[in-house]
Amino acid sequence: MQANGAGQGQDSELSCLNNSAQNGESSSAGEAHTNVNGLSTTNNGNSVSNNDGIPAPAASNNTVSSDANSVKKKKCLSQSEEDVIRLIGQHLHDLGLNQTVDLLMQESGCRLEHPSATKFRNHVVEGEWDKAESDLNELKALMHSPSAIVRMKFLLLQQKYLEYLEDAKVLEALQVLRAELTPLKYNTERIHILSGYLMCSHAEDLRAKAEWEGKGTASRTKLLDKLQTYLPPSVMLPPRRLQTLLRQAVELQRERCLYHNTKLDSGLDSVSLLLDHACSRKQFPCYTQQILTEHCNEVWFCKFSNDGTKLATGSKDTTVIVWHVNTESHQLKLMKTLEGHAYGVSYLAWSPDDTYLIACGPDDCSELWLWNVQTGELRTKMSQSHEDSLTSVAWNPDGKRFVTGGQRGQFYQCDLDGNLLDSWEGVRVQCLWCLGDARTVLASDTHQRIRGYNFEDLTDRNIVQEDHPIMSFTVSKNGRLALLNVATQGVHLWDLHDRVLVRKYQGVTQGFYTIHSCFGGHNEDFIASGSEDHKVYIWHRRSELPIAELTGHSRTVNCVSWNPVVPGLLASASDDGTVRIWGPAPFLDVQDAEGLNECCSMDS
Repeated sequence: MQANGAGQGQDSELSCLNNSAQNGESSSAGEAHTNVNGLSTTNNGNSVSNNDGIPAPAASNNTVSSDANSVKKKKCLSQSEEDVIRLIGQHLHDLGLNQTVDLLMQESGCRLEHPSATKFRNHVVEGEWDKAESDLNELKALMHSPSAIVRMKFLLLQQKYLEYLEDAKVLEALQVLRAELTPLKYNTERIHILSGYLMCSHAEDLRAKAEWEGKGTASRTKLLDKLQTYLPPSVMLPPRRLQTLLRQAVELQRERCLYHNTKLDSGLDSVSLLLDHACSRKQFPCYTQQILTEHCNEVWFCKFSNDGTKLATGSKDTTVIVWHVNTESHQLKLMKTLEGHAYGVSYLAWSPDDTYLIACGPDDCSELWLWNVQTGELRTKMSQSHEDSLTSVAWNPDGKRFVTGGQRGQFYQCDLDGNLLDSWEGVRVQCLWCLGDARTVLASDTHQRIRGYNFEDLTDRNIVQEDHPIMSFTVSKNGRLALLNVATQGVHLWDLHDRVLVRKYQGVTQGFYTIHSCFGGHNEDFIASGSEDHKVYIWHRRSELPIAELTGHSRTVNCVSWNPVVPGLLASASDDGTVRIWGPAPFLDVQDAEGLNECCSMDS
């Protein structure tokens, strides 16, 4: 961290002191320390006694001279070394170890903060507002932007005004408002708000309306934190600066960790500062936990419900199986089998509340099934025309409508009973997605592009243009990123807002089969995709190279789905007729775990 040099030119005490040890002078804000941590010294430095009163042998002149030179050398500190000492000093001060701070500053020849800043801090904490206001004149010369004095003065007077109101000193508060705050001609909108607090009937009402902690240490400390932002760090350190730096370092290490897949805890108490952060591969969903074999033909699709408690799988065998997910044991049990999809099931979509599940078939299927998952009843079987091809579907966020379409030029918006609400002619749809604005529908078409369609004003626009067919795509929860499986190219990441290609992920084998990839893990930091080489590939969103290649399937992996609630649970569906559930490694000895960490790919 580069220190802000403001104020250093005016006060040489900010740099390390080169005083000789023989003169006995203290470097701590001009105050002599004759007793530090139980050690006392005479002014001439020749006699030293300890707490037991036993005199130590007198040092010779040569020894004194040698010690003085040694101390002098220690005090020649670089700027970064001084900064570290000040940071440590501030942290120790916050812990109440003031004697230790005094000794540290004295021995190092540094100073924790400028004397004017110390005085200002004390006056603010004690609520001596007139003195604190006077201190601003001394601080003005040490600041980069003297105009900031007005803002600081405004904050001081605001606290003064609120404290008068809390003490029921309405006349004094009114005087501050009229004679001190208003003449500043700063933030008049805030002054109007402050004047409204005069109508508060009691202190609790004032604190609630002002969102203020009330008179005392808490509000004054918060005020100091705001005031400090206007002062250079050479004059007064930002509050809890060492903790802030440590927290930033921990967060950066977590962000750079390829396998970090848990919620980020911003506190420092949950980590060790003695070691670098590193997550093990064995904590990542790289290991087969369960193989689901109930389907009797190719499994074309799989999708976890939005609440993570169910998994739906669709197969060429004409069935949809809904599995219950135990979010603690990560084991799945068959819940319901939904039958009658004559052409097989190639796509599934959960309603936003997970009440309904829509099933679509392959290209030659003109029907769509809408199931009530809880009851297992078929609510709607929709078919507009036998010439239709309804291969893809997406729910509107309101859960009352959905859009569906296919490659024969049909694009419909329907209600839960299958009634046609709107249609868009001539759009050969490959894949669909409804954005969170409840108006825009994204559709990939046979022109190798993704366009946005607005059913309210009947407008459309181009968003993504690829050079090869887009076989499928999915969108991140925040609606910003789109993940495309592109024929012969693999997996591409697009920024929908900026309309730019962000990254091309390497390793996956993608021909002209429809393969569905997904975002997943905590904060959707990871990307997973099936592949025609029988593997599941996982990438960190920032890295083009895969961080894991999961083997175990014996034929093309058509679809992957990451549990949205349990970040360590991943499902994959394959032409081999199975669905694999991937999770962290089972319990292993330390040596076994270390050995597995060196592996580049995970066998089943």
